[in-house]
Amino acid sequence: MLAVAQIDYIRHEVNQKGKKYAGVAKSMGIDPRTVTKYANKEEFEARQPQKRKARVMDPVKPILDKWIKEDLKKKKKNHRTAKKMFEQLVTFHSFEGSDRSVRDYVSKRKKELADYHKEAALPLESIPGTAQVDFGTAPFKYQAEVIDLPYLVMSFPFSNTFYFQVFPSENTECLLEGLQRMFSHMGGVPATIRFDNLSPAVKKIKSKGNRDLTDTFERFVLHYGFKYEFCNPGKGNEKGHVEAMVKYVRNNFLLPECTVVNLDSFNETLWGLAEQDRERLHYKKQGLQSALFREDEKAWLLLPEKPFDCAHYKKAKADKYGIVTVDNKEYSTSPRFAGQSVKLQITYNSIVVLNEDNEVIVKHHRLYGVKRRSMVWQPYLDLLSKRPKAIKYSSIYDHFPYTWSKYLKDCTEEEQKSALRLLGKLLKNNDFTLLNKALEMASFHGHPNTDQIKHCFYSLLNQNESYKTIRPQFKLPDVPQATRGLSHYDSFFQEGGGANE
Repeated sequence: MLAVAQIDYIRHEVNQKGKKYAGVAKSMGIDPRTVTKYANKEEFEARQPQKRKARVMDPVKPILDKWIKEDLKKKKKNHRTAKKMFEQLVTFHSFEGSDRSVRDYVSKRKKELADYHKEAALPLESIPGTAQVDFGTAPFKYQAEVIDLPYLVMSFPFSNTFYFQVFPSENTECLLEGLQRMFSHMGGVPATIRFDNLSPAVKKIKSKGNRDLTDTFERFVLHYGFKYEFCNPGKGNEKGHVEAMVKYVRNNFLLPECTVVNLDSFNETLWGLAEQDRERLHYKKQGLQSALFREDEKAWLLLPEKPFDCAHYKKAKADKYGIVTVDNKEYSTSPRFAGQSVKLQITYNSIVVLNEDNEVIVKHHRLYGVKRRSMVWQPYLDLLSKRPKAIKYSSIYDHFPYTWSKYLKDCTEEEQKSALRLLGKLLKNNDFTLLNKALEMASFHGHPNTDQIKHCFYSLLNQNESYKTIRPQFKLPDVPQATRGLSHYDSFFQEGGGANE
């Protein structure tokens, strides 16, 4: 078939200028019958191109598609090149075609898949491998009290399934810890995750849908490679699936109040509950949710080689006692860092104090709830036992349990040194419970020395009552038994007592 420009030329020369068919054919170097045909043609139907069967490429196209989809779950640096795919086809599949055919097909398919993902961004409900995330709140029984705790839900709209974990707070560290736990348990990462405008992730909502993200959340996204989406302000219905799942989880798994002794142990039981729940029919698709969840799994991104460090770091200046403050909670460092700057590593359950060389000074459990101060005493005891005068009057003793604070203030300098050395030896896991009891028992007859406190401590530790044999350090004079009347005075003077002595 001639090109459109050639047909136009023939029709113009013959029909408009009146030239002969043979002359036009001679000038174009084609058959006169062709010129006659196109000069007089009335209809130009579109020719349907015949799809030629690619004898060599067709059998390997499904293999190439599989490889391309696998690579799209990985970081770009780990993608196979078209050349590598060609070599694998030749080696493992006896491919006889050219490397050029493979390169052309791979290039075309990558573009088609990229266009598909771009067009399929919404709605998330119809896309396997996408997720929505939000926090809910439920009551829990903890240490004989009922308290409200947040729980993080990740829902999968395509399969109508979910995972959830309970945390002490809705801060950035809890959000990222929860997401990372879920990724690890799932063995993959949802390609797209939609969030509400959670403060742990979003610092500020700007015009035209732009947002300033928290630094830690932004690094988390880059580490795992998923695409994030945020709801428009006030449009919670844009993540309606996870909101429904938050209610479903509360009603079916968290009410009435669950008793929590150890939160990490409790959370381990929640994976199985979520997985058992999906063994039911989908409300609309009339198939098992567990089967649909496997479709979700196929679309997930691969986990990176290393987990993310779900911590953020900040500098803080210790006060004159070596105390730093995080979220209105106080944490000890060491008296050596009083009035100095230290580096803090903050995770969902710990506050780690570091020096300028990133060496650990002390590690705390992160405080939530009403407790305001966490003291790790070993760094203080070491210095105090050597130099008790240095901070005797600095009020640092007020940070001790009251029993010990009072005792230390009543000690001489040498007694303080001895007592602080004893504390340094016996204090384990920063728990004063047994030491407090030992001091109270040893103080029954007055101000005790460290040997008496030590004896009481080990008696309590070994559950014996030898502490009852402790006697006071001073000897009291013998006193006659008390009797009624004045007869005891006669006895007293007859024995030579009285003022003259």
